[in-house]
Amino acid sequence: MASEIITMHPETPELRKIKRVAEALKAGAVILFPVDTGFSLGCQLSNKEAIRKLRRIRRLSDKKALTFLCHSLSNIAEFAKVSNSAYRIIKGLIPGPYTFVMPASRQVPKFAQNPKRKTAGIRVPDNELAQLLLEAVGEPIISITAKKSDDQIFVDPDEVFDLFSREVDIAVRLEEYQFSGESTVVDMITDDFSIMREGAGIDEVLECIY
Repeated sequence: MASEIITMHPETPELRKIKRVAEALKAGAVILFPVDTGFSLGCQLSNKEAIRKLRRIRRLSDKKALTFLCHSLSNIAEFAKVSNSAYRIIKGLIPGPYTFVMPASRQVPKFAQNPKRKTAGIRVPDNELAQLLLEAVGEPIISITAKKSDDQIFVDPDEVFDLFSREVDIAVRLEEYQFSGESTVVDMITDDFSIMREGAGIDEVLECIY
């Protein structure tokens, strides 16, 4: 079993419970938690050992770039090199199920970047739990879909919980879930934007970039 299992209200997560999870993240915990797109594995962006543990749980190589959550557009601009055109598109889409792949700024640790392209995937979640955690932690949170392989798809949250709760330090449940499905991934490394993966919110993205 996980070291700790915490159940929260989906719309108004209890602040004392948010504080408990945030303190654990800042101490190096890896958590299982629900965001707007589904269940994620998460840890503090700056914690190298926690990221190493997350990669081991998720079976990701050191060369795989990691996606992380930011709480706002201004927060994104701290961790990525955002062009004017990218800024306008992102502003029109967030928050929501969108991952933007952009050149990483110096604020992004090398162990969380794509080592060759020096890029990172960034999201602003439309999810109260994630937003409160980001505020409490005070920095971005790594957020990787909770699955064991790229072609694995989970529909039942209990199945994800059963698979991962024993491997993480804290597992967060909600009393009910509303998931949009995997995010749409947009390549914004240059201003020649392209879709890297079609997912939730694809129609909105296409309207903005084409």
